[in-house]
Amino acid sequence: MIIFSGGTGTPKLLNGLREVCPEEDITVVVNTAEDVWISGNLITPDIDTVLYLFSGKLDTSRWWGVKGDTYRTHETMKELGHNEVMMLGDLDRATHIMRSDLIRNGMTLSEAIVELCRSFGLKINVLPMSDDPVSSMITTPEGKMHFQDFWVGEHGEPDVLEVCQEGIGNASISPAVLKALEKEDEVLIGPSNPITSIGPIIELPGMRDILRTKKVVAVSPIIGTEPVSGPAGKLMTARGIEVSSYGVASYYSDFLDHLVIDERDPIDEKRFEEFDMGVSRADTLMKSVDVSRELSSTILGIFRDI
Repeated sequence: MIIFSGGTGTPKLLNGLREVCPEEDITVVVNTAEDVWISGNLITPDIDTVLYLFSGKLDTSRWWGVKGDTYRTHETMKELGHNEVMMLGDLDRATHIMRSDLIRNGMTLSEAIVELCRSFGLKINVLPMSDDPVSSMITTPEGKMHFQDFWVGEHGEPDVLEVCQEGIGNASISPAVLKALEKEDEVLIGPSNPITSIGPIIELPGMRDILRTKKVVAVSPIIGTEPVSGPAGKLMTARGIEVSSYGVASYYSDFLDHLVIDERDPIDEKRFEEFDMGVSRADTLMKSVDVSRELSSTILGIFRDI
């Protein structure tokens, strides 16, 4: 199975999926449009969350970073007048240094992540969506800024006027992702921000065409009119997409076979009748691994029925 992942929502689902599916049978295609170079090193937040989850290093109290990490390097640099947009932990920084060194020595991002997976002893396949640079850029009344400057630097507070993925038109689906898509018929879109976490993956040239030939199931990250977490609401509004599970369905409608919405979502299911897709309900909040595992089992059942 192939899973499209970004942010923290999909890793929570992966935490349960690995208990009902062999890790070597899971391929995670990860958003790279939130990647950014900081202090000379490439930071790939969405990829690293998956790496740390499957290596047992992830701080699951925050769903990012390494558990028990320290921040002496970051704090010392700040004292010296060097302010980093993201607060990078010392153990986390080691991953960034290794990845960046591999890239500077001629590896593609995909090749560098394969090497990191090997170093972490992972069985799961973790694939960057593209080896080409793509950046989610947010236009606010104060100007255009990188997603990390908006979400981390500005705490997501500015109004959002526009969202775009710079470089997406010239980016290619990575060869490793294309190979995986040739072999697999089932694609799961996790409950991540549809605009800046999943959007960059599906907007890569040719990706929507490929998805129309697959069995595709998605989990909505919206309950009612609010995202479970993160800035998806502001970003969907800026794109003219209704902040609801209906809005998610409309964005994925040209390729989606089935949408899973939360059992607490008050939305009228009749609204989905205009789309050629199935809709079912489940507990999507995943406040425990047990709930994540149950949701994963439900999703596997949906794929069998498509």
